[in-house]
Amino acid sequence: MFELHGPAPRRGGPLVVVAVRDEAQAFAHRLPTLVTGVGKVRAATATTWAVLTHAPGLVLNVGTAGALRVGEVASGVVHEIGTVRQHDLNSRAIAALVGEDPAPPLRLADTDVVLVTGDRFIASPEERDRLAEHAHLVDMEGYAVAAAAHRLGAPVRLAKTVSDDAGHGAAASWLDALHAASHLLADWLDAVVDEGAARLG
Repeated sequence: MFELHGPAPRRGGPLVVVAVRDEAQAFAHRLPTLVTGVGKVRAATATTWAVLTHAPGLVLNVGTAGALRVGEVASGVVHEIGTVRQHDLNSRAIAALVGEDPAPPLRLADTDVVLVTGDRFIASPEERDRLAEHAHLVDMEGYAVAAAAHRLGAPVRLAKTVSDDAGHGAAASWLDALHAASHLLADWLDAVVDEGAARLG
């Protein structure tokens, strides 16, 4: 079940979207924050409800992600996502059957960082290396949030910070990283919200 935290979302204002509450521990008390729950279905349904109900002017999906290219994607910083796609949907085969890609890649920002989303927690070096051929980071909600917002006409930005290396021990690393990750994301959100307020003012 999804939850709203912090100030009530306002029409035309920012709405922060995270998967789990601990990712928002540094900012949920002061920014309108939707906690969707883990996975693409929960993320998509919660985001759809929030956009239709509150009509935010900007959806900001932030959170943690696994690093697919170990040593190439820096920890301790926030990466804004340029392109997001799904990794666990056989788009090519479905497109051959129905004539269109059911989940095309979404271009979100002018960065080179590629995020792939799927309903699996990546914790094996073999699967990590396979995904690393096409992406830098992996999560379980980003594409779903972006697709829901995009379909409903809401501007959306994605930003992730590295929590683990998507290999053996990834689950323990993810849990340990949440506190620091939340503070990094809070700083990024503050800059984005301030930038938006300056533009409007």
